[in-house]
Amino acid sequence: MGSSAPAQYQVHGFEAVVASESMRKIMQMVERVARANASVLISGETGCGKEFIARALHHHSLRCAKPWVDVNCAALPEHLVESELFGYEKGAFSGADSMKQGLFELAHGGTLFLDEIGELEPKVQVKLLRVLDNVPYYRLGGNKKVSVDVRVIAATNQDLEIAVKAGRFRGDLYHRLCQVQLRIPPLRERPDDINALAQFFLNQHAPGCKFSEEAMEALRRHPWMGNVRELRNAVIQISMVADGNVIEAAALPPEILQSQGAAEPKRKSMGAGPNVTAASEVADLAELEKHTILNTLASTGGHQGIAAEKLGISRRTLSRKLKQYQTESTKGGSDDGLGFLNREQQQYFRASVEIPVTITSSGGDETEVVTVNISSGGMCVTGIQNPLQCAGNIKVGFTLPDGDLTVETKAVVAWADAEKKAGLMFLDFPADAQIKLNRWLHNRLQEEGWTFATSRGVGAYVS
Repeated sequence: MGSSAPAQYQVHGFEAVVASESMRKIMQMVERVARANASVLISGETGCGKEFIARALHHHSLRCAKPWVDVNCAALPEHLVESELFGYEKGAFSGADSMKQGLFELAHGGTLFLDEIGELEPKVQVKLLRVLDNVPYYRLGGNKKVSVDVRVIAATNQDLEIAVKAGRFRGDLYHRLCQVQLRIPPLRERPDDINALAQFFLNQHAPGCKFSEEAMEALRRHPWMGNVRELRNAVIQISMVADGNVIEAAALPPEILQSQGAAEPKRKSMGAGPNVTAASEVADLAELEKHTILNTLASTGGHQGIAAEKLGISRRTLSRKLKQYQTESTKGGSDDGLGFLNREQQQYFRASVEIPVTITSSGGDETEVVTVNISSGGMCVTGIQNPLQCAGNIKVGFTLPDGDLTVETKAVVAWADAEKKAGLMFLDFPADAQIKLNRWLHNRLQEEGWTFATSRGVGAYVS
């Protein structure tokens, strides 16, 4: 643990605490770099705090009183990137009923933050390079040049040096953006920040509560693949079901407790040095990432949007990862049907089905809802008016469509959204009922056209 007390920062509505020596040095560098007018490239894993660093650069700069404009390049549709950045003239395309200023014009005199810049299309990279070199540009469909004075701060979770070598990113643009580069280490490499941030988030959502030493140690050992964003979401979940002023280790989410037996990951930060990571380490980390993603998806009842938020990654990244796992599974398998599922993936299968469910809160209030889907570990339901009424352990009762299984079990609300949907995670599910549920799910898998590894793998699932 660090000997110095955590330092707290407030930057344009963002609050953060820093306890690790590595982040203290980065914040010192931010204050020095901010006064210059150089472009800054911030690199680091998703959710590690790149946007906060970018806002801190603007906050400490001479442009702090001028506009701050931020855009997530990965979230912009490909056909709108150029018009959003550089604007367009009336009549430039169908639907362009009036002239629109681009983000560069809106940021004139201030700072433009380009998040996930590695996602930009090559043709947009060319125009961006010219603007960074102070060359006037045309709005889309325009014939009058526009000149702007903008400081650009970019961020990426990719290794752009590798992207340049692969031809996915222009080398000249990379060097223009990288006049100053700040590399943010992942949260697992700064455990002092884990403790400081966890208590900071807990104070926000459950004032007066604190973590026990055992709980803090468990948080320190968790890999936090989603970094600060994952930690924040985990603490929010913990605060909702907290019982008492001291959070014990047993009250932590299952995915955190399940990771305690795994070896502590030692992944290096992007570009941290010339050392080459061993192939076995890369394989172990890839498997750990896959395990974390699948466990988080299971804990959200299959809700990919909530799972992505908990992991601290974009919905697009999560979808890409899941497709990657599916592709890996189908290699060497049958070409018939939808594809191949191994034993682990069968456990996360969700059958779409609408059946009535009775939910009984800890206070004895009953609510009738309907399932959206169901898996071996939980279900997604719709019709919950107020998820807070279902805080803590609840009782769930339902009957499968064929009437072969009627069960009452305990569950906990893992997530809820504004559309009255919620993910329920089963607790203390009866063993005999689990066998019947698994067999029913197995039949649904076959009905949908999935194939399996071996009869042994299927038998292990349905036994």
